[in-house]
Amino acid sequence: MGKRIIQQARGKGSFTYRVRKRAFVFKVKYPIHEGDAMIEKIFHSAAHSAPLLKLKIGNEIFYNVAFDGAIEKEKIEIGSGKVENGNIMALKDVPVGTNIFNIERNPGDGGKMIRAAGSHAEIHKKYDHNKVGIIMPNRKEIRLDGDCRVSIGIISGEGRKQKPFFKAGKMFHKMKARGKLYPRTSAIKVNAVDHPFGSGRGKRAKPKIAKRNAPPGAKVGHVRPRRTGRRK
Repeated sequence: MGKRIIQQARGKGSFTYRVRKRAFVFKVKYPIHEGDAMIEKIFHSAAHSAPLLKLKIGNEIFYNVAFDGAIEKEKIEIGSGKVENGNIMALKDVPVGTNIFNIERNPGDGGKMIRAAGSHAEIHKKYDHNKVGIIMPNRKEIRLDGDCRVSIGIISGEGRKQKPFFKAGKMFHKMKARGKLYPRTSAIKVNAVDHPFGSGRGKRAKPKIAKRNAPPGAKVGHVRPRRTGRRK
């Protein structure tokens, strides 16, 4: 009797493959109001690689990624146009060469890009029609609407990857909080019933080409490749 392969079991969302929802209780976003916001608390969130800031402006409380140099009970400015670490402002008001993070992809979406610990982007160039060019961490440029909001500075926790995981249990709990499959097993090392590549039967076991109309759980290996075989 067959059973679901790993991809299908994860997609179904059983207890074995289910993200820990209580880790994702804090949503990073930007407030509606403008003015001075107080940093009430800097804390750890299991769902984020960087620390988070709990900020309050008026009666509104919101959460943002912590910037390098953040201090509790200090204030940041929202929409003032003053370029200082932690301040939130529109892209069109940020000078060229400034480091930024938590960038909105569309005006008002609350920030979608550059939110990992230690990461930042840079304002590269300003174009016509209210477009701003940004250099991403991979050194590629993207152009966004000038009304998109960003945070000034570099995200804290830059040395996170330099500290090793001394115990396998630490890595296990990290992956559990993120809803990741861990430990990962090579597809060819599992049984044939568990994966299309399983058991390594045949003289040359290698990834196969998935059918164009294959269901999501069976789309493994080469999916609609332009070419196959060794390049001559």
